[in-house]
Amino acid sequence: MSESTIALDGVFPPIPTPFGMEENVAYQALIENIERWNHYRLAGYVILGSNGEMVYLSDEEKVRIWETARQAIPSDRLLIAGTGCESTRQTIRLSRQAADAGADAVLVLTPHYYDGLMTAEALTHHFRAIAEASPVPVILYNMPRFTNVDMDAATVADIARHPNVAGIKDSGGNVGKLAQIVRTVGPDLQVLAGSASFFLPALAVGAVGVVAALANVAPQRVIDLYDRFKAGRLDEAASIQQELIASNTAVTARFGIPGLKAALDMLGYYGGPVRSPLRPLSDHKIQTLKSILVEGGIV
Repeated sequence: MSESTIALDGVFPPIPTPFGMEENVAYQALIENIERWNHYRLAGYVILGSNGEMVYLSDEEKVRIWETARQAIPSDRLLIAGTGCESTRQTIRLSRQAADAGADAVLVLTPHYYDGLMTAEALTHHFRAIAEASPVPVILYNMPRFTNVDMDAATVADIARHPNVAGIKDSGGNVGKLAQIVRTVGPDLQVLAGSASFFLPALAVGAVGVVAALANVAPQRVIDLYDRFKAGRLDEAASIQQELIASNTAVTARFGIPGLKAALDMLGYYGGPVRSPLRPLSDHKIQTLKSILVEGGIV
């Protein structure tokens, strides 16, 4: 364990994993996408978060993806590796492998298969054990829409007492809970909004940054929102937040990872296919998505 000293301020895209036509990982496309994103003032990248289709990858693929991404990510930008597994033991093992592959921190999703048994006690034990064993700082990942497990503020505060817990990415959208976490824990735990849809409200209650799918396709606009807030230009930040809502919904809740990859293809990145059982968007949905992104000034 190494006591956390990592800074999470800024904008992080949770990048998709590119696949070829036979659903093998397209490692060169991964490098080329990251090299293009490097032209933006991003704080770093989340590699194998929910948008990375992590649950469909073997451990060997995960490690190679982290190693490949590290080659393309500048040393002054963070590589945050998604390592959450169902068991504590497996998560610790994968977190150590991520650190060996060059990760600066690990993002650990709540275990959820036995969701009814994921009590505050179980989650606290799980995350503290990982924090104790991980060679790099741990970021908690709360994603109730996918997991049906929603850590409350008191549980987060209890886990955050461990010195190797650096932050939390909360995708639940409960800004009141984010404010409670910030008030309870203070600067010892850095809060990241889990979506561009509530980035400005999260900043207003003390969040330091965002992990946003939209930052893959509109990185500058998400950075602009952050910059305007930091400069105290709140009216401009609010205007950007309002403009981003429809496009953000399109590449998250409405069309999901297939929509995000289709949007990348429209913008000249490599989006490519999803891995089965996910299915690509129909032509009709692609046209709908394109219309939304055109109206949002992204395409």
